[in-house]
Amino acid sequence: MLKKCIGDPSLILPTESVKIKDNLSYEEVPVQILDRQVRRLRTKDMASVKVLWRNQLVEEATWEAEEDMKKRYPHLFESGGNAD
Repeated sequence: MLKKCIGDPSLILPTESVKIKDNLSYEEVPVQILDRQVRRLRTKDMASVKVLWRNQLVEEATWEAEEDMKKRYPHLFESGGNAD
């Protein structure tokens, strides 16, 4: 049996702040690096960064490969960012 869904108004984003394209998609833009970790695999070390994305909550931040993020968004790693 289906239950009635009660929405949470705090999760609703104003559409003006999200630039929606004609095909109803939008680009996620990283805002800040929150954390960094290095995972040891069998043959190498894998560096990851926790990324806070625009229009997302801190709880929804994701772990991304540091190397890929440095290539795509170098401005996040410049002075004032999370440097080692």
